[in-house]
Amino acid sequence: MSVSGRKRTKSSLDQRKILVPVRRLGALKENWLKIVNPLTENLNLQVRFNLKSHQVEMRLGPQTTDVANLQRGADFVKAFIYGFDVDDALALLRLDDLFVETFDVMDVKMLKGDHKSRAIGRLAGKGGRTKFTIENTTKTRIVLADSRVHILGSYQNIQLARRAICNLIIGSPPNKVYGNLRSVAGRVSERI
Repeated sequence: MSVSGRKRTKSSLDQRKILVPVRRLGALKENWLKIVNPLTENLNLQVRFNLKSHQVEMRLGPQTTDVANLQRGADFVKAFIYGFDVDDALALLRLDDLFVETFDVMDVKMLKGDHKSRAIGRLAGKGGRTKFTIENTTKTRIVLADSRVHILGSYQNIQLARRAICNLIIGSPPNKVYGNLRSVAGRVSERI
């Protein structure tokens, strides 16, 4: 019952539709059970995949107690579609203080052609070393998808990772970025 005494009607607020790009359909099909089980069992949501529109559709189930579960479920599916591993995306359901931030390399600095490719290469590093170093130092997860960067972590850790990534895009040498990251991460861990 709502505040006015009327029964709550189904609306667009009671459902979410997440578009799945063609490049992620195979991964979604492979991991479908790992994605659906936590949504249906833990959050009590009703989930289906619409084959015609390529959308994951979620709505509140009859046993759903918290309406916020719908948004948490949508964030979980979006994180997987961005390219995060299912286990990393599951952390969004378990912990309340995790977020996903997305930005484009072009938002930081206007780059074209080879300059843009070089900046993305600096982010990844040789064999992914730079990306892994930033992830481990800031306790975040990072996905590089074309020119988009997706970061999963707590708010403070996302800010640290984003600052390091922006410095790399602008052109700072990786060793300087590593040094700054370690000193800032050390100060943050001392506070906690």
